[in-house]
Amino acid sequence: MKRIVSLFTLLAASLLLTAQSFSIRLPDTLSKKSLDGRLLLLFSKNHSAEPRFQITDNPNTQQVFGIDIENWQPGTTKIISAAAFGYPVESMANLPADEYTVQVVMHIYETFHRKDGHVVKLPMDRGEGQHWNLAPGNLYSLPVKIKFNPRTKILHTINLTKTIPPIKEPDDTKYIKHIKIQSKLLSDFWGRPMFLGAHVLLPEGWDTHPDVKYPLAIFHGHFPDDFGGWRTTPPDENLKPDTVARFNLVGYNKIVQQEAHDFYKLWTGPAFPRVIAIEIQHANPYYDDSYAVNSANLGPYGDAITYELIPEIEKRFRGIGKGWARFMYGGSTGGWEVLAAQTFYPEEYNGCYAACPDPIDFNHYMTANIYSDKNIYYQEGPFRKTLRPGHRNYLGHVSATIRDMNYRELALGTKSRSGDQWDIWEAVYSPVGKDGYPERIFDKYTGEINKKVAAHWKENYDLVHIIKRDWPKIGNKLAGKIHIYTGDMDNYYLNNAVYSAEDMIKKLENPTCNCEVDYGDRAEHCWNGDHTQPNYISRLRYHRMFIPKWTEEVKKRAPVNADLTSWRY
Repeated sequence: MKRIVSLFTLLAASLLLTAQSFSIRLPDTLSKKSLDGRLLLLFSKNHSAEPRFQITDNPNTQQVFGIDIENWQPGTTKIISAAAFGYPVESMANLPADEYTVQVVMHIYETFHRKDGHVVKLPMDRGEGQHWNLAPGNLYSLPVKIKFNPRTKILHTINLTKTIPPIKEPDDTKYIKHIKIQSKLLSDFWGRPMFLGAHVLLPEGWDTHPDVKYPLAIFHGHFPDDFGGWRTTPPDENLKPDTVARFNLVGYNKIVQQEAHDFYKLWTGPAFPRVIAIEIQHANPYYDDSYAVNSANLGPYGDAITYELIPEIEKRFRGIGKGWARFMYGGSTGGWEVLAAQTFYPEEYNGCYAACPDPIDFNHYMTANIYSDKNIYYQEGPFRKTLRPGHRNYLGHVSATIRDMNYRELALGTKSRSGDQWDIWEAVYSPVGKDGYPERIFDKYTGEINKKVAAHWKENYDLVHIIKRDWPKIGNKLAGKIHIYTGDMDNYYLNNAVYSAEDMIKKLENPTCNCEVDYGDRAEHCWNGDHTQPNYISRLRYHRMFIPKWTEEVKKRAPVNADLTSWRY
């Protein structure tokens, strides 16, 4: 056995010596100071687009290798060799010989001196919603074609030559306003100024009814660059139709524009409820949003949103400013967020509509059980290990495994720094590790689950467990406020946790939950409870669906003497 290991070690060392490598230069014309971050080397066989835009979870993904960088001095070089971890091919030594378009991106990290005493290096969001390939200030090279053969010892030289420019913030209009505040709570935690923002859609007649105060409709979801699903003009007649494989549609972009314009006409028409609608911006050093809860690694985002941002919006734009007059809705990440915020702040919000929520029961962490399974990547038997699926279509055809998804993240960033889905779950739910970064729920390479961390997740963020555990204390504050929707063929298997939630909700007593759970037949991700429309339409109608629904529902739960009429003009 020792001889076999020795031979393997010698072979690996030989491959590292003979494989092609890349020398990446940081010109002093691009940076005047040393840099920390993740240096990414990208290969693509699709020569029609930049490689930095072609790294995905689907089978057509191109290739990325990454290495951590610290104190990179301007005017010097870094070497990326076969030792760099890659996705989907793990080692450059195993990359097939071919002609590739190659590109390099330097994803820059900032140093944070946190309130808890830890010093960490992370990629602060810079207005792009935590996308390494779009982040302003990141450095990159122009794509270049090369002939690559891992058996030929060649050192390729690539210069970083470009800087991603800043992103222009959206302008205010008659209906849409933009707000940004510095959060004291988050600034104290991170040791530098931290901001929260929102895009605010004002109701028709807001300017002509100066004495009216309005309920607040809070839409949770991923980082919005402006208020989504809103268009004051008809669809562009010259718009080139796109092709969307997921829905098997040509011209979906025009459908999206038409739906947005239809919503504008409804919003400004005579029958739509008059409320203030907002979409929150809470991107942070780990992800495009915070999951709207307090977290050991991210800081007190739940408190900052609930007690700093929302009251300031209500103050500036004449919100009613009471918990009974606020409600939330959202899908996917937003679906988890609204259920979590409603659970953790039961008196500050008066209803949540959670569509296709991220796993709300960690017995069903997509297709794994973090409490009973030993490994998140595999189902393990005595003679075989079976990879767990991570993404499917409505027919059940699998396009990615959980390991695929996590290996992509590991190539993009170590220490939960990929800026992507599995890493943000870890950053939000886990305790802080000894090095100041999130403690791993599972080994990112082997998939072995850490049961100690799983126990922490259960008591602090497993929403099904928490609602059941705390129902005697919060049941009277939550009854009637919970609505959950999911397609029974959700692409990420999120319906499995919803089944568990439904079983739990049905058993709640004193009081009964009086809550709603509904499923869409063969519906994929983002189904929101609308049985009258296909998913590609209903997923565009969150505002027009949930705002009228809540304004009727609130009549049953508003306190005595609450103003339910002045804003219904």
